[in-house]
Amino acid sequence: MSDHTERFSGRVADYERYRSRYPAQVIDVLVERCGLTLEHLVADIGAGTGMLAELFLQHGNAVVAVEPNDEMRAACERLAAAWPGLTVKEGTAEQTGLENASVDFITVGRAFHWFDLERTRPEFQRILKPGGWVVLVNNSRVRDDSPISQDYEAVLREHGIDYAANRERYEIAPKVDAFFVSGELFRREISGEQRLTLEELVGLTQSYSVTPSPDHPKYEGMQKALQEFFAQRQKDEVVTIRTLCRIACGRFAPASTR
Repeated sequence: MSDHTERFSGRVADYERYRSRYPAQVIDVLVERCGLTLEHLVADIGAGTGMLAELFLQHGNAVVAVEPNDEMRAACERLAAAWPGLTVKEGTAEQTGLENASVDFITVGRAFHWFDLERTRPEFQRILKPGGWVVLVNNSRVRDDSPISQDYEAVLREHGIDYAANRERYEIAPKVDAFFVSGELFRREISGEQRLTLEELVGLTQSYSVTPSPDHPKYEGMQKALQEFFAQRQKDEVVTIRTLCRIACGRFAPASTR
């Protein structure tokens, strides 16, 4: 297992409790533009705790969730107890373990930036049925020049473990273009917000892979900085963080044209 797949070990409880959920409008986009029906089988790759998978389960689709991290996969398996349509498998984006041409949709939530894309692309082409869609969904805070965004970014840069080194990794738009080169691609965006108490702000931040764990030397500094940020930016005991759900839907070029 690579270092990337281990980054969220010890963070699952905070991830489940504090990460923002994907908006239901994602399904509306896929029904309208991609022809999503209840009969389509969805493979959710890098499924984590199953947040994106749950959106499709609620719609009525069967979902195969593929996740390499043991703790994340265990959380996803707990979700399967409530959703008979969910199957959970150990695997990676590069080696899913799924059958050839076996799924109608491939979905990826917040994990795409961790994939080895040169190996992931042929694997997705292998397991996807002809004409099937790959759906990339990233629901995250807005990073702009607003004071609250800049202040929070400064906390992560100063007190995170390797935030600066990984910041570029999160900018996936050019990588998405290359992933579907010569194929079909469209994008949608859905705006939202999170209203967070101090507890929720700390929990959300602790769910990030770049945040120091309690046994790390930088942990206390991060906690103090979060408290100061909250005190400065709170209104009525909450801070409001703008979010943006970015959806990229693509189809690979037919084999004869690749």
